Amino acid sequence: MPRYRRMFVSGGTYFLTVVTHGRQRFLTTDSVRHALRIAIVNTRQRMPFKIDATVLLPDHWHLMMTLPPGDDNFSARMKGIKERCTRILQQNTSLIALDFPYWQPRFWEHFVHDENDHERCFDYIHYNPVKHGIVARVQDYPWSSFHRCVREGIYPIEWGQGDVRDISGVEWD
Repeated sequence: MPRYRRMFVSGGTYFLTVVTHGRQRFLTTDSVRHALRIAIVNTRQRMPFKIDATVLLPDHWHLMMTLPPGDDNFSARMKGIKERCTRILQQNTSLIALDFPYWQPRFWEHFVHDENDHERCFDYIHYNPVKHGIVARVQDYPWSSFHRCVREGIYPIEWGQGDVRDISGVEWD
């Protein structure tokens, strides 16, 4: 069995990718988005973290989280989110039939080393719907923290239309 080596840094920022089992394309349905939102809120109440950036695509989810000082357990947070979301989906009989399990085992993680790395990961997350051909413009994708970033003045609304910083060579999904 392979040994997964993860970097645990107290108060660190992590870029995480979670993929659905078999790349099923259900994450952006209303009921799953609702279940995931509840799971995130519940997990953050028990184990706080800051969401720096996020994008939810039909078959995978990117999340950049920053942990509080003195805490390095991003893995417990991701496990909690996946388990709570699964429990909510299983209890909701009004959902369309989804193949179980919902998630691939484990998740992919990258420790964000410095400000340049943070910027690169941040941009990658927000540009991902364009990269996958879901939309032509970043601003047209609804399930992304991009819109919050525009409100906060981090990005102009037209960001990603020919002026994307170098995210080449990054293949995280």
